[in-house]
Amino acid sequence: MTANYDTLAKTIAALTEGETDEVALMATVACEVHHSDERFDWTGFYRVTEPEVLKIGPYQGGHGCLVIPFSRGVCGAAARTGQVQLVADVETFPDHIACASSTRSELVLPVRDSGGNVIAVFDIDSDQPDAFREEDAAALGSILADVFAR
Repeated sequence: MTANYDTLAKTIAALTEGETDEVALMATVACEVHHSDERFDWTGFYRVTEPEVLKIGPYQGGHGCLVIPFSRGVCGAAARTGQVQLVADVETFPDHIACASSTRSELVLPVRDSGGNVIAVFDIDSDQPDAFREEDAAALGSILADVFAR
């Protein structure tokens, strides 16, 4: 089963309509995205909680790293640069942080508020190598913008 992004976007829009609490929004997005695609082994947010620091939550899947500095790993790179990180093989990513030994590929998208500020990153890990495509990044980026930058 792979994600039907049109249906997913409509479902998330309906579930989050009128909600303004960021944690509630993140919990809903993480749950819906996680269960939409069998490639998604770990799905969740790392929130910017202080300058240059990401902290875990909300998420779906096994335990993740609790704190990630902007200076380290795939999530840190997304937060630091504000750019999507699509990593086909995490073993080849310099300074990859192995929060779960089963992770083979990763997609991390910056999450921006209505002012364009990075407030979090949305991290999807897969236990399959080369699991993600540009289409996944584009569709998920659009969903995140609809939810958090309104």
